[in-house]
Amino acid sequence: MSTTSTGPSVPAARPGDGPVVPVAEPGRGSGGPDRVVPTWTDPVAVQASELIGGPWGRHAMTGRALFWTPLRVCLLFTVLVLAAAWVKQAPCADGNWTGSKQYTHFCYSDTVPLFGLRGLDSGQVPYLDSEVEYPVLTGGFMQVAAMLARAYDGLASSVGVLPTVVPVQSYYVATCLLLSLCALLTTRAVLGLAGRRPWDAAMAGLSPLLFVHVFTNWDLFAVALATLGMWAWARRHPVLAGVLLGLGAAAKLYPVLLLFVLFLLCLRAGRLRAWLAATLAAAVAWMAVDVPIAVLAPENWARFFALNGSRPADPDTLWNIALHITHDKILDGPLAEGQSPSVLNLAVACSLVALAAGVTALALLAPRRPRVAQLAFLLVAGFLMLNKVWSPQYSLWLLPLAVLARPHWRSLLLWQATEALLWVPRLLWYLGTDHKGVKVEWFFFAVGLRDIAVLVLMGLVVRDVWRPELDRVRQSWPGTDDPAGGVLDHADDRVARSRRTSVGRPGLSRPADR
Repeated sequence: MSTTSTGPSVPAARPGDGPVVPVAEPGRGSGGPDRVVPTWTDPVAVQASELIGGPWGRHAMTGRALFWTPLRVCLLFTVLVLAAAWVKQAPCADGNWTGSKQYTHFCYSDTVPLFGLRGLDSGQVPYLDSEVEYPVLTGGFMQVAAMLARAYDGLASSVGVLPTVVPVQSYYVATCLLLSLCALLTTRAVLGLAGRRPWDAAMAGLSPLLFVHVFTNWDLFAVALATLGMWAWARRHPVLAGVLLGLGAAAKLYPVLLLFVLFLLCLRAGRLRAWLAATLAAAVAWMAVDVPIAVLAPENWARFFALNGSRPADPDTLWNIALHITHDKILDGPLAEGQSPSVLNLAVACSLVALAAGVTALALLAPRRPRVAQLAFLLVAGFLMLNKVWSPQYSLWLLPLAVLARPHWRSLLLWQATEALLWVPRLLWYLGTDHKGVKVEWFFFAVGLRDIAVLVLMGLVVRDVWRPELDRVRQSWPGTDDPAGGVLDHADDRVARSRRTSVGRPGLSRPADR
């Protein structure tokens, strides 16, 4: 990356001016930028650039760097955040959590206690030898990390020059290395999905949310698979996209929501053949992973599904806050031992059906077909808001979708600041007031801030969908439709044609009219 300029001046745009469209025919030969320059378009990027000499110069060249390309810079950003996250987690790495270290040092991770609780320390295989409350491919991820850890332990004991650590620490290090690879793959996929806006991937790589929760659980594995699946769809490989989304669903079920989004958009565009290919491939990939385990260990395989039906509302959900405020006088009331929250389950199901109906209406009635990332973000964020489970690391599901749906540093950082803030009162509440922790009301206050931030971000995306002239992606480069759309990119509409009112709006280019 070079910031060399042939003149001292910068573009006339200033922070707050809105999107800046580069020259109409950009390219290396013309001397103009061949991609969107964030220090010309984003106020936060403009201010941050002062640390390295200011915004990109008016006559600076892009695409000439021999090594520091946008991809390598964004991957470097991700590595730096991963290194900082590792330092934050280091006090918990050896499993010695005396004195509630996991709460006082804010380094709790599910991977450490489950190493022993699920028999990985004794060589048991998830599902076949022990119960695991996660989808099958996540259990496979845990097993791979355990195998790598045992291989290292054996090598360290035989060679003698490698440091010897307790088994749980070698397992934790192996898990963190694998999750770091997932983070790098996610950043790479976001860059591939961003089209002419490669620097948007820096928003994923420099994420405060990634810093806080990258090693909390195994969710980043599913996030990487889902984002790679979206990238394959964008490259017009629907079968490969389906395989990756199916594998993602075998690690965490939320990628199924992305298939629903693709269905709605393909329905509007009349491209259902591509969606059908992706869905069939996803089903085959999911069954290839799940069916063998379901046959060999049916009870352990079904545990994940049974747990989702029987578990009560998680602490940081709207349902739990409502139960707390009403002293458990609504929904099912106080639950007996082993009782499933049937009323809560019904309320959640009805809420999610209403969410799906709302997203469907937006997809079909918007003046211009929404971009894939916009609709995916709205559906996944709404699912988290209305579901009875929102584990803290689930917010990682939203990270690549939010970056692609609304690549705006300020709004993304404000939302992620609430996610990072929520981690503090959550762990201090777990610590307990007897040990200098906080009361549950402080935790609920932080939950409310996070929910408001997510709702505001959702509202901004809905506004961009309903008023496409405000969409930063479509307005950042002439003729841009949906860089992540694949077969949907520049496709004409077959459904809801009467709602297409974008003709004549400044800055919009309707491919069908060109």
